[in-house]
Amino acid sequence: MNKQVITSDRAPAAIGTYSQAIKVGNTVYLSGQIPLDPASMHVVEGIEQQISQVFENLSAVAEAAGGTLQDIVKLNIFLTDLGHFALVNEVMARYFKQPYPARAAIGVASLPKGVPVEMDAVMVVG
Repeated sequence: MNKQVITSDRAPAAIGTYSQAIKVGNTVYLSGQIPLDPASMHVVEGIEQQISQVFENLSAVAEAAGGTLQDIVKLNIFLTDLGHFALVNEVMARYFKQPYPARAAIGVASLPKGVPVEMDAVMVVG
């Protein structure tokens, strides 16, 4: 198996023992992104801005892998408050066009750095 590590300086650097993404063949596995500003490595303020920042971070890694958000086939959304689900849909509509990726939204007790949202994805390119 030929694995290629994908990195982007337009997304937050990995804060643990993982890669931003791994490409195997034409499939790219994007690690979870939280609402960190890649320049400051600080969490952005406000839930709507946090959701947008996660999409911006995913987009940067997708582009580094040779794709775009439109190439995502599976998106996993983790929320500490499922009451934000409607807002996620609203913000997501700014970043994706139909056909939308397959998706799961999961309520969790907590996320890294105490953030309210994290997303990971699987993308197919080429």
